Amino acid sequence: MDYRRRNFISFLGKASLGAVLMPQFLISCGNNTSPAKGFESTSKERLQQLRNLVLKGLAPSDKDDLLLANGLKYHTIIKWGDQMNETDTFGFNNDFTCFIPFDEANPKDGLLWVNHEYIDPLFVSEFNVREPKHSKEKTKEQVDKEMYNVGGSILRIKEVNGQWQVVENDPYNRRITAKTPIKLNWDSPIKGKTTAIGTNSNCSGGITPWNTFITCEENYDSCFGETVYDKNNIASHRPSYYGWEKFYSYPPEHYGWVVEVNPKDGTAQKHIALGRFAHECCTLYELEDKRVVAYTGDDKNNEHLYKFISSKPSSLKEGTLYVADTVHGKWLPLDWEKQPVLKNNFKHQTEVLIRGREAAKLLGATELNRPEDIEIDPITGHIFVSLTNNKSKRDFHGSILKIEETDGAYDALSFTSSIYKAGGEEHGFSCPDNLAFDLSGNLWMTSDMSGNTMNKEDKPYMPFKNNSLFVIPRLGENAGKVVRVASVPKDAELTGPWFSPDGKTLFLSVQHPGEQTKDLNTPTSTWPFDADNIPKPAVVAITGDLIEKMNKLTQIES
Repeated sequence: MDYRRRNFISFLGKASLGAVLMPQFLISCGNNTSPAKGFESTSKERLQQLRNLVLKGLAPSDKDDLLLANGLKYHTIIKWGDQMNETDTFGFNNDFTCFIPFDEANPKDGLLWVNHEYIDPLFVSEFNVREPKHSKEKTKEQVDKEMYNVGGSILRIKEVNGQWQVVENDPYNRRITAKTPIKLNWDSPIKGKTTAIGTNSNCSGGITPWNTFITCEENYDSCFGETVYDKNNIASHRPSYYGWEKFYSYPPEHYGWVVEVNPKDGTAQKHIALGRFAHECCTLYELEDKRVVAYTGDDKNNEHLYKFISSKPSSLKEGTLYVADTVHGKWLPLDWEKQPVLKNNFKHQTEVLIRGREAAKLLGATELNRPEDIEIDPITGHIFVSLTNNKSKRDFHGSILKIEETDGAYDALSFTSSIYKAGGEEHGFSCPDNLAFDLSGNLWMTSDMSGNTMNKEDKPYMPFKNNSLFVIPRLGENAGKVVRVASVPKDAELTGPWFSPDGKTLFLSVQHPGEQTKDLNTPTSTWPFDADNIPKPAVVAITGDLIEKMNKLTQIES
């Protein structure tokens, strides 16, 4: 196997703050999609080790606890409300996580980024949305609490005696919130401004080749509403769910972007060239000439899959945004200059990017069933896209879509697509969400069944019980099987899987336990079992013999 492919598979955790070393999924895997030779020629001894590995999955459970398969254990790193420094506390509903060590030689000390996707007013501001809306109005003080609890957290963490801990009051510890000023990375002002106030709805993300964090704004319209257009292209405002615009008149057009955060000082910028919609994630790939390809999906029923190809090295501004036509296997350019239909409907390229959903539909892009996380397979180089579900089309259980770029070139404008795994009882999982490949190329997957549909006798999700974490091994007797290795507390889901550089820890978020609670005196979950008996989102570290064996047994040696 060539040097580039070996590095591609070596491990994502090689990025560090001290040197510009790229995570594994950003390293080029060559110009073909043939399997890596190291995986093809795995020794008989290694295969026998795999066969001897006891990988016994969990049965579906509705227990209010974080349950793990034999050989795994967890400890909590931080939870909602915990102090980060003298002034900041950890935000609500933690989602995506990623970790960059300070030094490649020491993988146990570095910075952890955590998204805070959304809030439940009942817990955060004590505004009970379950009560009749006419009973009371939300106050500015309550809105301020809500705005503080979204965005993201930067934390310095260390592993001490096998336990990952936040370094108290470290200068790197900081919050990015819905009130943090963030530059708009674009030549033209948007709604008269070159800076937006805050970031919100932060779902998944990634790391850039230059070692900054990527965080994605998903359901942004919940915060400040949305601008909608009628058949005559007349604009009006659709109110938000949270009602923040009643106190802060920030334009909706400032949200729904991919955001880049500098881990060293917390400065941030929003990348307009990548389009505006409900970004679940943004997965980057650096080409040999240092240009960047960015894959991102719009997590909503009947929306689309996008790809940005930069025209200059290390740029997320200069380049072209494309949308996928999976029926014909084409990437369609969202280019106002070259697409007459876009010129006829929009004033300029900036408006095309702001109204990306409308532009994509005008070009005939393929409607998909909630495209969520996107990851690049380190073995084949294929792109995997989780399609969570689409109940309006009676796709209750979702699937994983596989994209094969022509000739394995990530800047290709054509591709083929197929279903890698379909959800349902036959395969033992439903509603795939976040994906992650480990050091050995095993695929890890979380599920996202809604809290109001889980464990209901009259719903199609009853057989799966609580949301879970799964692994799909690539070799051995379990190859290709979907194995449940974790089950979450009531109402919760697992999000943001990310492996530590040594492959011994899986960082993971437990999001929205007790989400169906109507009265804080009788919560539907009490995980993580604090003295106050209130459910709290938290980031955990999963370790143990099983995870180390999964990462090592099929590892390609350099």
